[in-house]
Amino acid sequence: MTNKENALRIIHFDHPEKVVGSMPEYGLSYLGMNHESYKGEGHNCPLGTVWHDIWGTRWHKEHEGVMGFPRGNPLAEVSALKNYEWPDPEDERLVSKMALLKEKFPGGDLFLSGAHRDTLWEKSYMLVGMENMMMYFYTEPEYAKEILHRIMDFQIGMAKHYLNYGVEIIHFGDDLGTQTGPLLGPTIVNDFLVPEYRRLFELYKTHNVIFDFHSCGNIYHMLDTFIDLGVNILNPIQATANNLPQIREKTMGKIALLGGVSTDLVMKGSRDSIRTKVKETINVLGKDGGYFCRPDQGMPFPEENLKIFWEAVDEFGKY
Repeated sequence: MTNKENALRIIHFDHPEKVVGSMPEYGLSYLGMNHESYKGEGHNCPLGTVWHDIWGTRWHKEHEGVMGFPRGNPLAEVSALKNYEWPDPEDERLVSKMALLKEKFPGGDLFLSGAHRDTLWEKSYMLVGMENMMMYFYTEPEYAKEILHRIMDFQIGMAKHYLNYGVEIIHFGDDLGTQTGPLLGPTIVNDFLVPEYRRLFELYKTHNVIFDFHSCGNIYHMLDTFIDLGVNILNPIQATANNLPQIREKTMGKIALLGGVSTDLVMKGSRDSIRTKVKETINVLGKDGGYFCRPDQGMPFPEENLKIFWEAVDEFGKY
């Protein structure tokens, strides 16, 4: 069984050969997807760097080995919208990167993937400010809807480029949970976010693209929405914020899960504790397929601990 075939069988709960940690894929992206400026400045810059991404959000690189923080919001004031210049999905400075990456795609046993980082909600608060955006849902609802609609116009423009290059998997990302429950109430999600998500999802559905959605925090409240939208893979299933058996029961046969092992455990745990948790999590989330086992956040883990983790996945993940 090839790696691609095994991954597809995981996604479809169709008797995969083994549990693995991720999709076998090669990713396309555009300049600005990872918060770069038009000059290419971004999270890999030296500590202390300040830059503006293609949306005009000001970023500060404050911690070594960690992405920068958004510290300036160009649309914090409603009046700013009048003179704001939206990034253009046809801008050659942005899309030329995608073409260069596609030329290097080796094919073979790899999926071709694309991504819409900060797909909607996160991009809106990077533009407006989180507290401002939460208030505007109530005090300036038309402004909030305009922001979200224009963000999704851009994402749809980029989606058309991804589709032209033949992507098979697409990654979305919006953190919609806190440690204990929803970040946004159901009325806000359903009235403001879901109609815009649906525009993008429907475009990809016509091309049978696999959907992978990232949301940190407690996401139980969002599962019906994810199922309705057609999400195929949900990550990272934060172990300290979710009831894993409850998540599995709700998504069984409908959404594959990726993640589920506490980052803190992989960072600090003993050999035995890491191995035990990997075995336990595979049994809870993946005994009938539908599970990619990995830490629930990407961090600079101790090399030895990461080696223990992956060896345990390989040992306990064989069906």
